[in-house]
Amino acid sequence: MNTITAAITAVGAYVPEFVLSNKVLETMVDTNDEWITSRTGIKERRILKDKDKGTSFLAIKAAQDLLAKANIDPLEIDMVIMATATPDMPVASTGVYVATQIGATNAFAYDLQAACSSFLYGMSTAAAYIQSGRYKKVLLIGADKMSSIVDYTDRSTCIIFGDGAGAVLFEPNYEGLGLQDEYLRSDGVGRDFLKIDAGGSLHPASLDTIKEKRHNIVQDGKTVFKYAVTNMSDASELILKRNNLTNENVDWLVPHQANKRIIDATANRMNLEDSKVLMNIEKYGNTTSATLPLVLNDFEHKFKKGDTIILAAFGGGFTWGSIYLKWAYDKQ
Repeated sequence: MNTITAAITAVGAYVPEFVLSNKVLETMVDTNDEWITSRTGIKERRILKDKDKGTSFLAIKAAQDLLAKANIDPLEIDMVIMATATPDMPVASTGVYVATQIGATNAFAYDLQAACSSFLYGMSTAAAYIQSGRYKKVLLIGADKMSSIVDYTDRSTCIIFGDGAGAVLFEPNYEGLGLQDEYLRSDGVGRDFLKIDAGGSLHPASLDTIKEKRHNIVQDGKTVFKYAVTNMSDASELILKRNNLTNENVDWLVPHQANKRIIDATANRMNLEDSKVLMNIEKYGNTTSATLPLVLNDFEHKFKKGDTIILAAFGGGFTWGSIYLKWAYDKQ
């Protein structure tokens, strides 16, 4: 029996229509376009304005985009993994609802939460299911409505985050393409530096937690930046060394889109030329679980079968890692 690898065979994406530009943010909080751009690389972000729509809406749209582009019957999907930090509700699972809404009624589904590393961790999980031989089509969706947890009077966070969703389909491959290696790590020290303090079992929602804005995301920016630069670049460098890859062997770096300076530091550590570093942070900001699939979707036209792609992410918790992937198809 030939060895099974897990390859991405289709991608899809969705971002809301409303554009929140740096110029608009200047009217909302004490900041300016030059300051935001120079420190983050972000020019604008997309916001889902409809208060009656949650992360599931974004995820459904991205999944439907993938299914339509690849001409796939949703009944063929075996499972759906929903990578998100902003589920519609604590209970029930957002992924289960999304699967039903897209017609994947033969699939089982669940949510996976590892902050900004959720999609990267989801890739590892999806690949393991495929490599087990038990499942043929695993749909991995990364989606977040970050505007639902951002305090738009906090200039340290509201400039960073946006809403969006991306999806990829994993299928068996017998040519040695797809996921080749992974290096995933976590460290609970991050719990103190990037979090939403209330709304869980430790601090359930109350009038006090609402008044104190403890349901919004907060971070110690300098500490998070330091850990992100070190760990994301370390993980990417290690995955290269472990697989005897050099900067010349790598065709593309697909990094988490949190901050351009973090991306630059990772690329410099790998000694990659700028043309190999894929970024769309200027258009979307940090969409958390959606950043990696949005990059894959935006640059799908550049990928060639057999291309070596390194993906890297860092998120709250702390969580981080890198994945080495060989692209499995040419876009028609």
